[in-house]
Amino acid sequence: MSLRNYLSSRVFVAQILSAIAIVAVITYLFFHWITFITHHGEEITVPNLAKLTPEQIESKLDELNLNYEIIDTVDYNKDFPKLTAVQQEPTAGSKVKGGRTIYIKLNASTFKMVAVPDLIEKTFRQAVPTLKAVGLVLGDTTYVPYLGKDMVMRMLINGKPIKPGTKILKASRIDLVLGDGKVVFDETEVDSLAQEQSKKILDTIPNEQ
Repeated sequence: MSLRNYLSSRVFVAQILSAIAIVAVITYLFFHWITFITHHGEEITVPNLAKLTPEQIESKLDELNLNYEIIDTVDYNKDFPKLTAVQQEPTAGSKVKGGRTIYIKLNASTFKMVAVPDLIEKTFRQAVPTLKAVGLVLGDTTYVPYLGKDMVMRMLINGKPIKPGTKILKASRIDLVLGDGKVVFDETEVDSLAQEQSKKILDTIPNEQ
């Protein structure tokens, strides 16, 4: 049989169709296998890990074929137990594939130390945001006679004076002693001030020759 006749024969056509069918089946099986291996379309819901210890996190994520990594600690938050998860990425409820790593930030074991800012002779309006900026809390305010109204005269912690720059725990309460804008003089102080004022006036008068 000539080549021309063979190429136009039913046998050749049947062989071509068989080859195409075999390739199609192999292709289908290959992609089906790839889909199975990579869990294509299979997603896992990330659980809420808040307030869990690293040991509890590991146990929970192992069951879901997820990994985790602790990347940092954040400032102590009294609403969370010490050294438990405060933040996670991806967040709870996110859809991820198996083997994904969940990044965790833990709550610190205590408040960190901060320096007391210098509020002496600052106004009350200046003092409040300054305290807040460094993580301290405004406590009680009391007033004493002083010409500068609402000016900070002293800073107290637990009733004791504290100096600027002193290291204390963040979130500590700072009490402020403020001026009331009034000055009270006794008679001796009035006489003394009058004499001093008179002397200043006399000093300004030129001496006559």
